[in-house]
Amino acid sequence: MQQFYRQSPMLPDAACKPLLRQAHLWQPFPGNLDEVENATYIADSKVSYPPSHSPMSSAANHPPRWTRRKNARPQELLAAAMDQFVQRGYAATRLEDVARQAGVSKGTLYLYFANKEELFKAVVRANIVPLIGAAEQVIDSYAGDSAWLFRDIMLGWWRRIGDTPLAGISKLMIAESGNFPTLASFYQEEVIARGSAIIVRMLERGIARGEFRPANPSTLASVVVAPMLMLMLSKHSPNTCAGQAPPQEYLDSFIDVCLYGLLEKTRPAPATTKQ
Repeated sequence: MQQFYRQSPMLPDAACKPLLRQAHLWQPFPGNLDEVENATYIADSKVSYPPSHSPMSSAANHPPRWTRRKNARPQELLAAAMDQFVQRGYAATRLEDVARQAGVSKGTLYLYFANKEELFKAVVRANIVPLIGAAEQVIDSYAGDSAWLFRDIMLGWWRRIGDTPLAGISKLMIAESGNFPTLASFYQEEVIARGSAIIVRMLERGIARGEFRPANPSTLASVVVAPMLMLMLSKHSPNTCAGQAPPQEYLDSFIDVCLYGLLEKTRPAPATTKQ
């Protein structure tokens, strides 16, 4: 039925509509004019009609014409874009491939995203930025020992970002940011700066409470982040990191080394797992 809509140059004129209605050969599209115009260009293989009903059937007696809501498309496009960016990198990703994976036309993609740069920003804002906000809230509301906060933040980062396809976005930025300065500035402002600030605040909290020894939090933040980035990159570059310890063992060793370096000498480091 895709071809029916693609080849229909116009809707019936006013004189023909009453006769066509009687013969059940035409029903007005629901909604506004924009919906009519968009419907004439649908080329999505995922769009389907309700079982055993013809698209020519009366709209008054049958369910809505489309089984997929238009407001689901941005999420489908973002999911497809995420896959393409991680698999191909930013430069090699083509919008037509994103649209094809999402099951829509390239023209439909442009209804939601002006270009590839805006699509990439939307992927980051939909998937990574909310996790940063959640970590900020954890630090603001945490009532326990800073050593446990450190462990929770590091392990939470790995579970939610490092051990997921989102890690591929960080690898992409490390590899390609030099060729795309506008994207680099965006990522620095919305991801790197806020992520680093989380580490700094966590360290400042421990120092202020007398749980961590005095040190420069900004410098320590860079030291803390580097091993985590290495672990994340190894997930997407297995051939260059042969022989590396399993992720959980790596994380346990990393956290223990950090805490034994941070804690006041009179304070023991927490066990690998909570009792």
